Amino acid sequence: MAGEIKYEIVEEIGVLSENAKGWRKELNKISWNGAAPKYDIRDWAPNHEKMGKGCTLTEEEAKALKALL
Repeated sequence: MAGEIKYEIVEEIGVLSENAKGWRKELNKISWNGAAPKYDIRDWAPNHEKMGKGCTLTEEEAKALKALL
């Protein structure tokens, strides 16, 4: 399929929240299309079979976010 996005969850860091349907907002390190892993915050269906929109952060961006929080 053209334009297919490939990903690999390299490290499961933690769950931020879970809704009544079992979807969880997670912080993971993910390699997108074979690139270097980035921090990723997004909603996942149980067993990671589906995902919602999310936000990816480089190592530097994650450090800046931590400092801001």
